[in-house]
Amino acid sequence: MGSNSNHHQTTYIVIGLAAIATAAALWYATSTSSSEGRRNKSSKSVSQAKKGDDDKSNVAATTPRSRSSAPTDAAAAAASSPPSSSDAATVATTISTKSPSSTYDDDDKALHRRIEEIDRAGKALFKDKKFMEAAETFTEALDLIQEKRGIIVNDSNDSSKSSSSSLTRQVITLMNNRSAMYEKANQPDLALSDCDAVLSLDPTHSKARTRRLRILESQSRHAEALVEVCALQLKFMNDNRDKLRLGLPPTGHPPVSQSKIEELVTFIQPEEMKRAEEMMSSKSIQERALPSVYTITQLLKSFSGYNKWMGEAAKGGTVGKFTSQLEDLLDHVPRSSTVAFVDNVATKATLLLQRGRRYAFEKEFNKAVKDFDEAFALVEDVTGKDEENHNEIKAGIRQAMDMEDYARLLEWSGMCNHLRYELKVALECYERCSELEPENTELLVKRAGVKMDGWQHDDADTLFSEALAINPTASDALLHRANLRMLQQRVSDSQTDLETCIRLYPNNMLARLRLATVYMAMAKEDMDGAKRMLDQAEEYDPDSSEVHCYRGELHFARGEFVDAMGDFEKAMECDPYNPTPYVNAALAVVNTPPANGSMVPDFPKAIKLLEKAIEVDPMMHGAYVQLGQMKLSMATNLTKAKEVVELYDRGLEYCRTPEEIKDICSMRILTVAQIDAAHALQMETLNMQ
Repeated sequence: MGSNSNHHQTTYIVIGLAAIATAAALWYATSTSSSEGRRNKSSKSVSQAKKGDDDKSNVAATTPRSRSSAPTDAAAAAASSPPSSSDAATVATTISTKSPSSTYDDDDKALHRRIEEIDRAGKALFKDKKFMEAAETFTEALDLIQEKRGIIVNDSNDSSKSSSSSLTRQVITLMNNRSAMYEKANQPDLALSDCDAVLSLDPTHSKARTRRLRILESQSRHAEALVEVCALQLKFMNDNRDKLRLGLPPTGHPPVSQSKIEELVTFIQPEEMKRAEEMMSSKSIQERALPSVYTITQLLKSFSGYNKWMGEAAKGGTVGKFTSQLEDLLDHVPRSSTVAFVDNVATKATLLLQRGRRYAFEKEFNKAVKDFDEAFALVEDVTGKDEENHNEIKAGIRQAMDMEDYARLLEWSGMCNHLRYELKVALECYERCSELEPENTELLVKRAGVKMDGWQHDDADTLFSEALAINPTASDALLHRANLRMLQQRVSDSQTDLETCIRLYPNNMLARLRLATVYMAMAKEDMDGAKRMLDQAEEYDPDSSEVHCYRGELHFARGEFVDAMGDFEKAMECDPYNPTPYVNAALAVVNTPPANGSMVPDFPKAIKLLEKAIEVDPMMHGAYVQLGQMKLSMATNLTKAKEVVELYDRGLEYCRTPEEIKDICSMRILTVAQIDAAHALQMETLNMQ
């Protein structure tokens, strides 16, 4: 859920890595049974104690169940002896009066007898662990069948078709057995080749897929191995399709454990994440999207200096005023006229700072960032960095600016870069500002925030301690350190910081909201304490979108999904630009028991809510994850399923943190594997409904 809540309520939509985004995943998400895979047991035809039933040779199965009994030695001898001259006419007559069907039956019987001999030879070689020799016997049988196929390939009578079907089944069994021998003989490429041949004839052949999975894993071909895992899972779910439609548990357990799926995804992730990060790094800092207006506003409000700069911006002048003053400045003052050039640049930078701050006041953050970037570039003399007098000009601009304006420009530049997740540049700006204002605790808190986003928690902790040493009542230091404590899983310490903040500043609504989530996250959930904090927060601001969103999460944690939905809808009404209640409402929808006897939640409604969340905030990465899973489960064909991959690609463009990239990459990896698996199984959809 959003807003850092940490409830233990299992949700249907959180399908997990083992799920294949279908109705079966919905059942398994709430099942208490083990997720460990259990391979099907088959009769042991050769020997015991192999890698598992999937490794066992099943050469006995090469002979059809309907075959005739093996002839006695006498009968065999008689059959192999040439007819005497006195019998010649009789034999000739018999042959001439036989139907084509009888001819095929006799040929089949002879072929089956020969396959039986090969069967026995293969068994003996297998028991002696002469795997390559055993493979050769299966090759001999396959060659015999190929010769037979050469006779019947152009024959269209029914007996020919029946014989061809029977031989195809034998080919599948023989190739699967030969593949097992190759694997045991440490000939993985030959084993894979036979697996591929088996699957080309029977895409649902579980043993061939399981062997292929095992070999691909041993060769570190993890992406291909994951496709085989998904194919096995899809087959299992398709086999249980009728039960799933009725909401009944499937027979048996999934063929592959969740831990195996997670392991394979973990192996594939680095390359996928590298691709995503390269895509992100190809964009300049200025091209990177900002968080939503709502997100930026909530962040700015969390700092103690918010009201001060907002008041100054309100009184300082309009955007039009600053724009007019900028237009009145002289253009193209030569660098050679150092004093005039420096004064002109300093004045322009100051006006851009003031206009940018006014844009921020009006929540036009893209325009504000553009002005702050331009002002910072002027102060740094970016266009003149290769000129001989660059350092002189840069120092002159700084001296010409008011010290307060220069410090605020550094601070806003730090914030702009932090919002675009350019952490190194953000930290440099904040540190330069701290050198000018070493007692400014808000700067220490902002530096700690950058460290937190860079997962340098110890450094962040030190900065918070420095801020509180300067001012023990710094509300933003207590508030943000409480977040750090939660990341460090120091829940009781987080609680202490928030309670201290509330004691010092009773009207700090954000502290009360976060304390409510801490109460819900404690080992012994304090739902009453959480409700008390939310009630108090609502007294200060009854129309707060955040209050209703947190209250909805409290209902959700209690399993009160209808009440949760009501509060999420109120949160949307209070602020349509808050993306969190849309995501949480979608979760409430799919967890609310379906009406009218339906077995499936109202996925279309949930999908619309998630799409709205992304529209409001394209950086709401959790919405991409949930939306992708739902759309995949609802996809009526594989073309629709591929649109989910495109959705994840769009989500990756807006990721900021490695954790966000990892989440979406994981879902993209699984989605691609599922689509490829469906193709391999010749399925037209992943939808099991």
